[in-house]
Amino acid sequence: MVNRDAEVKPFNTLADGLISRIGHTPLFTLHRIGAEIPGVQLLAKAEWFNPGGSVKDRAAANIILEAERAEKLGNGQTLLDATSGNTGVAFAMIGAARGIPVHLCVPENASGEVIQTMRAFGATVTLTSPLESSDGAIRAAQELAQKEPDRYFYADQYNNPANWQAHVQTTGPEIWEQTEGQITHFIAGLGTSGTFMGTGRFLRERNPAIRLISLEPDSPLHGLEGLKQMATSIVPGIYDERLADEQVTVRTEAAYGMVKRLAKEEGLLVGISAGAAAAGALELARKLKHGKIVMVFPDGGSRYLHEPFWKQ
Repeated sequence: MVNRDAEVKPFNTLADGLISRIGHTPLFTLHRIGAEIPGVQLLAKAEWFNPGGSVKDRAAANIILEAERAEKLGNGQTLLDATSGNTGVAFAMIGAARGIPVHLCVPENASGEVIQTMRAFGATVTLTSPLESSDGAIRAAQELAQKEPDRYFYADQYNNPANWQAHVQTTGPEIWEQTEGQITHFIAGLGTSGTFMGTGRFLRERNPAIRLISLEPDSPLHGLEGLKQMATSIVPGIYDERLADEQVTVRTEAAYGMVKRLAKEEGLLVGISAGAAAAGALELARKLKHGKIVMVFPDGGSRYLHEPFWKQ
């Protein structure tokens, strides 16, 4: 359960400028996808409205602010972390705004637009083996941190509680307010697991009847950038498998198809992990007679227009 004994201030009230623009993203209703299930409403949290273009702005901002409060960052240290993409963009963006050097370890097969964006913000990017996915990037970051501990603040998003706490402070309360407490199901993909863990914990405290559904790729070799199949990956330290009421797996092809449907039928150009969330939510909706399902759309689709499925 979330500790409410101490006053918790959302991170977006604690800093001016760029960080104050993070959060308060809209919640869109899908009108055509799922229309054949009249008793179930599908709602999408549109996280590409964050200034860095993704849900990861929330965790990155909180990790940086907590490190500054603890005086672990801000004295010339370089922020170091492993990322499959969006968290790296967020770190690079906030680092540029706050004068913090950033070094990121990224799988070589990450979106080219994402890697280019990190570099545009001035981050140093070390590319790691595409065959090892995000796990290879984690190992590379750990090695750098161990070699030069005084040089780096290792943000360690996969094990840093400030990751999921950002969603207790912001994402969960926003969804509760936007649905007027009527949410019945929450579904989010697992990468670092921070979005699912923090939002889920907040919602469960507000209403234990809300069903929490985690979403993973259906195989270890997949095209769902940013998502992990936990059974075959380095499991994040912040992940607790006991939180989910249900676990759903999604095929890469189903996610690709849903991305195209969302663009053509809803006018929402979203990323691949958002397509996976919608595919999982639609599968869930077909099992229900009534419900209000909220899913997280982690980012927009402009970073993935190079993907071959758009030409198919």
